[in-house]
Amino acid sequence: MKLSSSAHYALFLLSSFLGLSSAESSHLNDDSPCVARSPTTGLYFDLSAISLSPPELKNGKKVVKDARDDSWHAKGHDYPANFTINFCAPVIENVTDVVGIESSRWKNVSAYYKRDDKVYSIGEQASEPIFRGRKLVLNYTNGSPCPEEGSMGSSNISKRHKSTIMSFLCDRDAPATVATPSFVGTLDSCTYFFEVRSSAACGGIAVDPNAGGLGPGGVFGVIMLIAVAVYLIGGCAYQRTVMHQRGWRQCPNFSLWAGVFDFVKDMFIILFSSLGSICRINRSRSSSGYMRADTDGGRGGVIGAIGGRGGRGQGRDVDAENRLIDQLDEEWDD
Repeated sequence: MKLSSSAHYALFLLSSFLGLSSAESSHLNDDSPCVARSPTTGLYFDLSAISLSPPELKNGKKVVKDARDDSWHAKGHDYPANFTINFCAPVIENVTDVVGIESSRWKNVSAYYKRDDKVYSIGEQASEPIFRGRKLVLNYTNGSPCPEEGSMGSSNISKRHKSTIMSFLCDRDAPATVATPSFVGTLDSCTYFFEVRSSAACGGIAVDPNAGGLGPGGVFGVIMLIAVAVYLIGGCAYQRTVMHQRGWRQCPNFSLWAGVFDFVKDMFIILFSSLGSICRINRSRSSSGYMRADTDGGRGGVIGAIGGRGGRGQGRDVDAENRLIDQLDEEWDD
């Protein structure tokens, strides 16, 4: 148990360090659109991956390949209508003649349903998901006027307006850009409840590569650091508590690392010994070369002396001098 606790504690500390480093370099914050931060875990939840935009507005192009041309849909089941929804943005569809909504606000409708050839808004765009406890929630308000209590239609209009509450659930098996909204129900045809399953609701920390955060190499280095720390701390705990070792023998695989150290030490000794021998040989050769140069210089002096005596007019002819020079050259070559 002590070994497991030590190893887990080391992993926890280094994982916390990695989390703090990533959090400091995160480009997400509490004010980012369609982003919420969990008050319990501190993780950021970014719903922008499931927020749809009209194809002609994506990437500055008129048409984007594989782009959706409709919003998300949810069946009403026992409710006499189906629902069209978008997240943190208005619906893609061009809705008009929305009951109880001015024409200037039609472009802001983020959820609606059709009934009896009429369009009812159940909420306008909102880009601020919030946490209620551990639940990630997005609210839409200012929809079409609510009917009077007990009426499903809109003939009797009240001062309240339709609204929507969406609760997001984590679905790690879903693709990153896919959401599955499900209609839960309504009690008064005024407030509508939905559950949305998506991997975007699983939470995480997105790192901006331009913010000086950890790149792939840095992440790999931190993982290696964690592995080495767990190996050292866990191994030392095992050697100390189970094998009752003390001193350097507490290190995991002490005999192996000692053998590696001795091998490296021997290689250094052999290397420096070889370099010393090479230096001594080079010094010896250099000394021999200087002696030969001095000897050659002496012989050159003989020639100079011969030339000097010939210049002083001692009567030696040129042939005799040439024969003497040739003889001396032969002796030098030998």
